[in-house]
Amino acid sequence: MAKPYNRYTVIRYIIDAPVVGLSYLLATRLSSGQSIVVADKQAYLFVLLSLLLWYIAASFTRLYADRRSNKYSEEIIFILYTLVLFTILISSASFFLGTTIRFSPGFFPYYLLTLFGLLTLTKYIVRKNVHSAIFQGKLLDNVIIVGATAAAMDFYETINKYYYYGYKCIGFVDNEQKQLNGCPYMGPVDNLSILLKENRVDEVVIALPDTDADAIQFCVEVCDFYSTKARIIPNLHQYATANIQVNNIGLMPIINVRSLPLDKKENQLLKSIFDIAFSLCFFLFMGWWLLPLIALAIKITSRGPIIFSQERWGLNNEKITCYKFRTMVAESTDTDEEGNFWQAKKRDPRVTWLGALLRKTNMDELPQFWNVLLGNMSVVGPRPHPTPLNLESMHTVENYMLRHLVKPGITGWAQVNGCRGETKEPGSMQRRINFDLYYIHRWTFWLDCQIILQTVINILRGDQNAY
Repeated sequence: MAKPYNRYTVIRYIIDAPVVGLSYLLATRLSSGQSIVVADKQAYLFVLLSLLLWYIAASFTRLYADRRSNKYSEEIIFILYTLVLFTILISSASFFLGTTIRFSPGFFPYYLLTLFGLLTLTKYIVRKNVHSAIFQGKLLDNVIIVGATAAAMDFYETINKYYYYGYKCIGFVDNEQKQLNGCPYMGPVDNLSILLKENRVDEVVIALPDTDADAIQFCVEVCDFYSTKARIIPNLHQYATANIQVNNIGLMPIINVRSLPLDKKENQLLKSIFDIAFSLCFFLFMGWWLLPLIALAIKITSRGPIIFSQERWGLNNEKITCYKFRTMVAESTDTDEEGNFWQAKKRDPRVTWLGALLRKTNMDELPQFWNVLLGNMSVVGPRPHPTPLNLESMHTVENYMLRHLVKPGITGWAQVNGCRGETKEPGSMQRRINFDLYYIHRWTFWLDCQIILQTVINILRGDQNAY
């Protein structure tokens, strides 16, 4: 797929040039200035300077990296990240060129907003075209899996579920004839050389056990001989959610398991400032009118209190009182007839019709911005679970209690990745915890921004697991 996909990569680079030029023209028009410059040649100078600084900023932020397998919200965050750096560069350059280039009032806000809007639109169109081409089979990497291990099964199921990753597994090899969920068996590992010679194979994924060092080395040498890309899925499941980095000491690879990002005081301060600022903005611009409207609707449509408070576990397993709009009938209970915790489920008879709408749009969680101002929750973090669910899961779910190393959040990485609703299915709670631990070990300010943006997108398009 390398050559066909390279065309899309080139398009992603080239399309930004007319976007920058068009943004300049629209901004000058909207700001009601003549041409913001003394002479026409200065306009060309400004556009060329903008292009140069934009591509410099994009190279630092890795804006053009392949993100087919990532959510579009991440690409928007990288556009914003690049735009911030570009703003600093273009402002500095404009300061030094102030004697020859004069900007009309309001030009820069129009310029940056127009640039952001057009970039977001064009990159979305290119992204959808790439996904469409992958779906039609025009941009697929042919992959052979070596080994029939659990890691191989996970990889095979993942690329089948998420077609837009752009992989097509044509078969697997293993020294024992096994089943791999419908994947064609292509013989023992020794057949790899013949398969690479007779088939178009773009990549070989080696998923053999670490103890099979000789077989792994053989596969790597065969791939090198046929100039085929090879990847190894290491047996590192215990570190899957950790913040690890692979470095070399001499020729020896070393795995570094880093400390948590939010262990650093400066990161804690940044997150706290953002939480308070975001919550205050919510109450200032939306909360003062939206919360009373929802409260009035709840009071009119059902009997009982407006706010539902529940004991949940927060940072370091401390008990907190979590506030929500009441979405169930007042007489409902949290436990079933056998005393087990009763999670909300689809078409739950306890949920009112208004409550179902609030849950679908996540508006029942809005009072938790008060929890954020109280300091026991964050805007983004692992969702806090009720005490009975914590007690039920802490002994059955691996690494469950590690999710309480940070403050719980109104929204989280697990939620925007579809881990919502009931956790009765085998492995569903473990999958949610794995996402939570991924977030804890890889926290960045930009990841928080991405999660908030993806939450808004999920609300607008609807979340099938929200009930």
